[in-house]
Amino acid sequence: MFLGLANCLFTIEIAFASFKKGLDTDVIVYPIMSTMADITITLSYVFTLNLFFLFSFVGSYIAISLGALLLILSLSFLPRCIHNKRFIKTIKESLSTLFFIAFVVNVTGTILKGVDEIVRSGKEIYTVYPALIDTVGDAGSVIGSTATTKLALGLLNPSFRSMRTHAPRIFATWIASIVMFILYSVMSLLTQGTLTLHAFLDFSALLLTANIIAFSAIVMISFAVAILTFRRWFDPDNFVIPIESSLADSITTIAFLVALFLVGYAVCGQG
Repeated sequence: MFLGLANCLFTIEIAFASFKKGLDTDVIVYPIMSTMADITITLSYVFTLNLFFLFSFVGSYIAISLGALLLILSLSFLPRCIHNKRFIKTIKESLSTLFFIAFVVNVTGTILKGVDEIVRSGKEIYTVYPALIDTVGDAGSVIGSTATTKLALGLLNPSFRSMRTHAPRIFATWIASIVMFILYSVMSLLTQGTLTLHAFLDFSALLLTANIIAFSAIVMISFAVAILTFRRWFDPDNFVIPIESSLADSITTIAFLVALFLVGYAVCGQG
């Protein structure tokens, strides 16, 4: 909870710092925010589990107290904002997005079980999997956030044909994701002590196949959500990043599952 607050403050500081240095905040802030959020959620989850399992009743009491304290702090700001129309609009749009995300998370877990059943001993796959879903989510956030900014500035028409105008950004982001996927391949095999030329080529082929499938899907989704929400006069920022980042997990998992069949990696026995 408090780690989440710290993450928000850190993200704001990154936004200000990148803007002062003349950097593109749409490219810098959202990927950093996404990665830091994953780390923060993991740490918070581990901390909460330790409270419950190591300290039993006392731990439960501490966790509930911290949650109540955060709720009270949040409610203390409510009287100041309750009459702000933009505040109410943001709450409504965010809640609808969160309900959608809650459904998607359950789907992702089910799909991940399919990957687990196919490759049970492929430690290099499990080592690299969190980085894959984070990178695909970051790529989608770059595409989505830059598109929403151009829509707001009138530099991009709210139509799917304008994707051609956005093509240079899409292509640059794709190249960056490919470079990262190759680095993940090297680092994962190196960590497992199985780095050979043959293993690198096989594993990289698997990751790059998943990259092509996942990146293509996340670009289409990010762009579609940006266009559709803008047409309906919603705030795209309340929809694009949350939706694409939650869908990125499912999309990457599905892409990985398809890539396993296409490349035949599990059958060939690298895992």
